[in-house]
Amino acid sequence: MINSKSSIDPNELRKLFPIFSKRSLVYLDSAATSQKPEIVINTVKNFYDEYNSNVHRSIYDISQEATEAYEIAREKIAKFLNIDKVNSIIFTKGTTESINLIAYSWVRHNLQKDDEILITEMEHHSNIVPWQLACKDIGAKLKIIPFEMDGTLSNPEKYFSKKTKLVSVTHQSNVFGTINDIDKIITLAKKYNAISVIDAAQSVPHFPVDVKALDCDFLAFSGHKMLGPTGVGVLYGKPELLEKMNPFLGGGEMIRSVKLNESTWNDIPWKFEAGTPNIAQAIGLGAAIDLLNQIGMKEIHNYEKKITDYTINSLREIDGIKIYGNAPNRGGVITFNIDNIHSHDLAQIVNNDKIAIRAGHHCAQPIMNKLNVSSTARVSFYFYNTFDEIDLLCNSLKKAIKLFQ
Repeated sequence: MINSKSSIDPNELRKLFPIFSKRSLVYLDSAATSQKPEIVINTVKNFYDEYNSNVHRSIYDISQEATEAYEIAREKIAKFLNIDKVNSIIFTKGTTESINLIAYSWVRHNLQKDDEILITEMEHHSNIVPWQLACKDIGAKLKIIPFEMDGTLSNPEKYFSKKTKLVSVTHQSNVFGTINDIDKIITLAKKYNAISVIDAAQSVPHFPVDVKALDCDFLAFSGHKMLGPTGVGVLYGKPELLEKMNPFLGGGEMIRSVKLNESTWNDIPWKFEAGTPNIAQAIGLGAAIDLLNQIGMKEIHNYEKKITDYTINSLREIDGIKIYGNAPNRGGVITFNIDNIHSHDLAQIVNNDKIAIRAGHHCAQPIMNKLNVSSTARVSFYFYNTFDEIDLLCNSLKKAIKLFQ
C-alpha cells in the first residue's frame, strides 16, 4: 500500500511498472502515452482469464460480473472528477472520438450557417480537425484565439462574440505545457451563452480536475495517458445536453426498441455506446484510477512541477538549446530544439543511450508554423521519472552537440 501523505519516491513507484525491470529505459514521452503498472496489466488479464463476456446482454454469472466491473469503472471516473451523475460519463476510444462525438451529435444539430466555433491556436489536431469538418458541413465559421510566444493565450475575451456558439480549448498544451486559464474561458462561454468543451487529455492524468467546480459543458480525456490501457477514453457531458443529442453511432445497446422503419434510443450514457464497448480497457482504466488515487493527484502534480523546473534549469545551462514557451503556470512538458540539429536526429542519438523522447510536430502543426520550425524535440514526465534520468538526458544532449560540431 502506498501512503498518499508521503512525498513521492519515483524509485519505489517504478517497481510497479514491469517495463522498467525488463529493459534499460529512460522514458520521457508520457504526454504521448504513459507506461502501464502491473495492477492495470493484471486487471485486464484477469478479465480475459476469469470472466470474459459481453456486458449488459446476458443474465449468466460472468456476464453479470463483467457488467458490474464495467459500470464500477464508470463510477470510479465520476468520483475521480467529482461528478455527481454517473450517467454523464460516456466511454469512447479516446479524446479524439469524444470530441468528434460532440462535433457530430451536438454541433451539426444545433449550429447554423455563420455561427462561430472558437478554438485556440495551440490545439492538438484532434481539437482542430473535427471543428473544421463541422464548419464545412454547416457553413459555420471557425475562429482562433492566438497564443503569445511565451505559450500563453492572447486576450481570449477579444474573440468571443454573439455568434460564438461553442468554444473548445486544451486544458494543458501538449507542446508548451501551458495550463490554460479554463475557468476564464468557461466564464466567457457562459457570458455569451456558448457551449464549453475542455480537452483534458494532458491535464486529467497529472493534476486534480474538479468538473463540478469547473462547470464546463463537456470534458474529454484518454485512458492511455493516465496509466490505463489504450483504446478507452471518456467524454463527460452535462446530462441535460446529452439527453437532447442524437446518437453518434447506431447499433446494439444504444437502442431501446428497433422496428424496420424506426428506432428509439436507450438512456444516457448507453445511448452513445453502440456495439460491444472496450470492456477490458474500461475496467483497466478503473484500476489505473485506483492507483492514481492511492498516490495522490496533488502529490503527482507537485512532484512533476519539481522535476520540470529542474529540467528547464538544466537545459538552459546547455549552449544552443532553445526552449519554446515560458508560461508561469505549466505542467510537465518541455519542447525545445538544438541549433543545427534536426529533432529527429536528436531523438535517434539519445535513443542510442536508451532515452525515449518525442520528435516531430506533436500533432500541432499550426504551432510549428507560428514558431517557424518544422519540428521540435519534446520531453514529458510522470511520477516514475527521476532527477537522475534528467542528468542522463542532459549528458546525452551534450554528446549530440559535440557530434554535430
